[in-house]
Amino acid sequence: MSLKDKCAVVTGGSRGLGLGLVEALVAEGAKVTVVARSADALDAVKARLGVDTISADVTDRAAANRILADIKPDILALNAGVTPRMGRLDQLSWEDFSVAWETDVKAGLFWLQAALNLPLRPGSRVLVASSGAAVTGSQMSGGYGGSKRMLWFMAKYATGVSQELNLGIRFQAIVPRQMILGTGTGDAAAGAYAGSMGITPEQFVARFGAPMPPRAFGDRVVSVLEDPQYADGIVFGLNGAAGVTIMEGAAA
Repeated sequence: MSLKDKCAVVTGGSRGLGLGLVEALVAEGAKVTVVARSADALDAVKARLGVDTISADVTDRAAANRILADIKPDILALNAGVTPRMGRLDQLSWEDFSVAWETDVKAGLFWLQAALNLPLRPGSRVLVASSGAAVTGSQMSGGYGGSKRMLWFMAKYATGVSQELNLGIRFQAIVPRQMILGTGTGDAAAGAYAGSMGITPEQFVARFGAPMPPRAFGDRVVSVLEDPQYADGIVFGLNGAAGVTIMEGAAA
């Protein structure tokens, strides 16, 4: 897929990994709309990158339906998420433990349903941001790892619906396989784990090998969209050293 003049919507695209993806999409000539809550952050992104912006709560079902109906994007990247409170299992309230389910998973459900029920045009791509925590867990972040695994499953479920209804929409999960500083959740998690070990966050993230800052993440996601070898996969791992790996191929 050539991204030049393609229409893209990125939720949570005003900071962190979402912003890195927006930068990469703009560099490829895509027409990008960023959806986030903070008007100030959106204004800054619009001024710097020339993108369109919409201030909205991603957990608002009506907003998801309205935005997709109005824009009908070729590419939808669901990247918005909350930074969970870090702490041991015995220290977390239910509200702390479940916050990513109430935000990330709820938003994922509403936007995936909107994409399927509108529906988006055949050939559209929907990218669902998961996490390496969905693979091995993240004991300091409560229900975060489980929420990201659920989003992984939901991308697969949506793929099944698209196939059953012959919609021609491709749903793919994106799994960063390392903690990334400068991303909110990455900072909180690295700080929590580093603190428990008596080292700095920089020393902790160095254990993952080559870094993958937000723009490098965005470039790898762009390669998933543009490179034909990734067109039919379902789940992709992204890493600073290894680049893009196919974790789950096309459904049978």
